[in-house]
Amino acid sequence: MKKLFGTDGVRGVANVYPMTCEMAMQIGRAAAYLFKNGNRRHRIVIGKDTRLSGYMIENALVAGICSMGVDVLQVGPLPTPGIAYITSSMRADAGVVISASHNAFQDNGIKFFFKDGFKLPDSIELKIEKLLFSEKVDSLRPVATEVGKAYRIDDAAGRYVVFLKSAFPKDLDLAGMKIVLDCANGAAYKVAPAVLEELGAEVIPIGVKPNGTNINAGCGSLHPEVMSEAVKIHRADLGIALDGDADRVIFVDEFGNKVDGDQIMAICATDMIRHKKLRKNTLVATVMSNMGLDIAMRRAGGKVIKTDVGDRYVVEEMRKGGYNLGGEQSGHMIFLDHNTTGDGMLSALQLLAIIRRTGKSLSDLSDIMIPLPQVLLNVRVSDKRDVMDIPKVSALIKDIEAKLGQDGRILIRYSGTEPLLRIMIEGQDKYQITAWAKEIADAVEKTIGVK
Repeated sequence: MKKLFGTDGVRGVANVYPMTCEMAMQIGRAAAYLFKNGNRRHRIVIGKDTRLSGYMIENALVAGICSMGVDVLQVGPLPTPGIAYITSSMRADAGVVISASHNAFQDNGIKFFFKDGFKLPDSIELKIEKLLFSEKVDSLRPVATEVGKAYRIDDAAGRYVVFLKSAFPKDLDLAGMKIVLDCANGAAYKVAPAVLEELGAEVIPIGVKPNGTNINAGCGSLHPEVMSEAVKIHRADLGIALDGDADRVIFVDEFGNKVDGDQIMAICATDMIRHKKLRKNTLVATVMSNMGLDIAMRRAGGKVIKTDVGDRYVVEEMRKGGYNLGGEQSGHMIFLDHNTTGDGMLSALQLLAIIRRTGKSLSDLSDIMIPLPQVLLNVRVSDKRDVMDIPKVSALIKDIEAKLGQDGRILIRYSGTEPLLRIMIEGQDKYQITAWAKEIADAVEKTIGVK
């Protein structure tokens, strides 16, 4: 079992274990040791989002990596998928992202990419942890010319902008479109507006003034109501909201109605089926995806394969099965024909291309999927024991499942990054499933809830 790494790297409150400078330096040393292969000079890319603590964590990581005789390429604030792209395009040995994604500014995290731009599997993260706790690398200290150097890559953002534009059809542009773009005061605050403007769109920007503490604060994909209101005020064609590291995206249509990741995947997958571009007519999603997505895919002649929650597990299934489209309801979408990881702006460009080519509005396109009513409640817990081992909770869940039958489902899971139990119920009656979800939440709170 891993002790530090969760579903998306190491994450926690900055300057509190495990997100301390000391631990970041040790993680850097262990990763540098693991990624070295041969006697040549090795290089690791480091990028970050706009959190105040990013400077602190970055310097510690750089020190750890250089102390192992590996060079560092610093790209500064850049979306997580941009760092994946730069890592592979520059033939670096690995990439590191300093970000806590959608979390509040006081949190931070460290996650890795392999040289091919894909996230590390559990087995490699476990090796990093073993190196950390075994103290094996402590005695390995290169000296003189063998110590690593740090370089700044000043044109990284420009390279990523060019890459994103290359993923948009060359025979199309966005001229005449008015788009509200919320960058969450995060990593995409420069590159995302540049991409849309260079493709011809009129952009109404929100969340493009980061100050180190306002990332995800009342903006971005966590607060789509902000861009929704802006779309209505400016009479825009649609709204696009990214999260802090811009690997996920949520939309609103021209009326300000939210369009989530499931609906966007339904639109893109059915369009790819129509043009014979969806491999094996299969979409990879997670167990959190709405049953309406399965129905829409069956209607289009395709199918959905489900994985555990986490875009990394979606990508692993895609690579194993040879599929090219997958994602999560939360807005992580992976177009493997273009990039190796979830990419909010790339996903937005794929949707915009469909809108331009079909001439349809986002509200018309989103009618392809009718979501079943869904309720999601989070309960803060003191420990993460199996809820089915708690008699009262287990009995309640089984009773509700029997009442739902084939017309719905219950999904109970713990967050991989926070002390939260997530309770999700889908069914035909929104009021009834809401009441049931609250019943389960109350039962959980009485047993393992934080007092």
